[in-house]
Amino acid sequence: MGYLLFVTLIQAFSFNLIGEYLAGHVDSYFAVLVRVVLAGLVFIPLTRWRSVEPAFMRGMLLIGALQFGVTYVCLYLSFRVLTVPEVLLFTILTPLHVTLIEDALNRRFNPWALVAALVAVTGAAIIRFDRIAPDFFMGFLLLQLANFTYAAGQVMYKHLVARHPSDLPHYRRFGFFFLGALAVVLPAFLLFGKANFMPEAPLQWAVLLFLGLVSTALGMYWWNKGACLVNGGTLAVMNNLHVPVGLLMNLLIWNLNEDLGRLALGGSVILAAVWISRLGIRQPLAVR
Repeated sequence: MGYLLFVTLIQAFSFNLIGEYLAGHVDSYFAVLVRVVLAGLVFIPLTRWRSVEPAFMRGMLLIGALQFGVTYVCLYLSFRVLTVPEVLLFTILTPLHVTLIEDALNRRFNPWALVAALVAVTGAAIIRFDRIAPDFFMGFLLLQLANFTYAAGQVMYKHLVARHPSDLPHYRRFGFFFLGALAVVLPAFLLFGKANFMPEAPLQWAVLLFLGLVSTALGMYWWNKGACLVNGGTLAVMNNLHVPVGLLMNLLIWNLNEDLGRLALGGSVILAAVWISRLGIRQPLAVR
């Protein structure tokens, strides 16, 4: 779970960086393209091309297209109409997507995983369910598509690695992920990108550099690797921890007026959901 906890901190910080320094200032498609290219420059040179099964390669291309390509195009577009807290709020449904996809692939119903995901959603909803912007329906739909593709990608990766075991370490086969993402992001930028919204300030370039090398390269790799080490219920819950962490960062760094009582209560509920999800390991109740 250590990988997931570390990436949670990175994700929470990244959400705030996007909302504060890029949204409305830098073209969304260009920002996502830069992230993919930088991450690809890290992992593609490490990739073993001849030692990877074609089926695994195709699966990774699809996962990259979904989990990063579609997800982050929709995420960045949502920042045009939503604030950072609203984006965080609408991502609370990701655990339900993870749970449902995981159970569908396994052809089972695991009540502990579903209960844990529902508790996590409840905890995140406690934190913030107010100040919804007028354009929230568009933002909500964009984020639900992002939630679904992000959930599908991480669950598919977990199953793909299980179906295609290899002596190669994960990072030797992860370059295909970013090629799949590029297959979505590059055409999107060429079709819809706006040249008059390119980064101008050095701080904007620095943020893009951090998002590409840390949030995307290391973050996506560690998150997917961590997803292979936990059960579906824990994975679903971990998808929600960035909500209280992100709001706390918003409060401490960008001085937004958050309700500390609700933040503490909601965060406690989410932590309880992590414990509930682990009951599924000790007391499996899956019905096949």
